[in-house]
Amino acid sequence: MSNLRNKVQLIGNVGNDPEMTVLESGKKVIRFSLATNENYKNAKGEKVESTDWHNMAAWNKTAEIIERFAAKGRHIAIEGRLTSRSYETKEGLKISGNNYTYGS
Repeated sequence: MSNLRNKVQLIGNVGNDPEMTVLESGKKVIRFSLATNENYKNAKGEKVESTDWHNMAAWNKTAEIIERFAAKGRHIAIEGRLTSRSYETKEGLKISGNNYTYGS
């Protein structure tokens, strides 16, 4: 069996202006949302558009490129890996979700 890799490519519209954070270590991370759309016809032949929202994080040099060129509404293509994270709030509520990471 060949080596399996965690690799995704998304093409969509930036949902919010990316927000850059510089960590104490000096590493840079930028976060933003990305909307991807799918168009199809339902059983009645009607056109349906479905939108999925993705939480994005990019690091260091990739973060700098995104900060320079990506803005809310901009149509972009990006490639990276999918990660699933979960945490528990102070109130005991478990939160989980997918994140797309680039340039880590």
